[in-house]
Amino acid sequence: MADSLVVIRSGATEYDLHGRIRGRLSIPLCAAGIAETHAAADLLAVSVPTALYTSTAACALHASRIIGQATRLVPRRLNHLENLDQGLWEGMLVDDIRRRQPRLYRQWQENPWAVSPPDGELLDDACDRVATALERLLRRHAAGRIALIVPEPLDRIVCWLLAGMPLGDLWSRESRPLGIVEIPLHKQWTAERVAGAV
Repeated sequence: MADSLVVIRSGATEYDLHGRIRGRLSIPLCAAGIAETHAAADLLAVSVPTALYTSTAACALHASRIIGQATRLVPRRLNHLENLDQGLWEGMLVDDIRRRQPRLYRQWQENPWAVSPPDGELLDDACDRVATALERLLRRHAAGRIALIVPEPLDRIVCWLLAGMPLGDLWSRESRPLGIVEIPLHKQWTAERVAGAV
């Protein structure tokens, strides 16, 4: 198993800046997101990971090209790391959901495990999908420091699965500098532990 996983939140999109729910919509980085990604790329270029992987989300692919160029790594796409499917909420403003569906909005904020967006994905199902993808990824590398670019809130799901970090509000953009978290991976962590975190 790899020694550590560097989880990189892809930079902002216009949807993120305007408080819209992106979900699986194909939205590229905006100017602010490109600047964030260049700053993250500069940081990673100082200590280059052994491999670079990316979600297939448009914003993650955009970020992977920038980071790949800075680190001279060829980004490899990972299936099953699509963003959380927000169903009919995708494209909507968070404020609109709060106003139009106050009960469902409140349930989502209080316990996102207990409810899913209309025609969307349950958080449990997303975690199962992501855990399977992480298990496959971690088995590919016997050692080393690998990097993974994913959109928000998928970055929080990955950090929760591997390090027990809190999920927080899945609709608010976190203030983590550059959106980078390095998670040490202990050799005793088995694939069952990753999958069993769900």
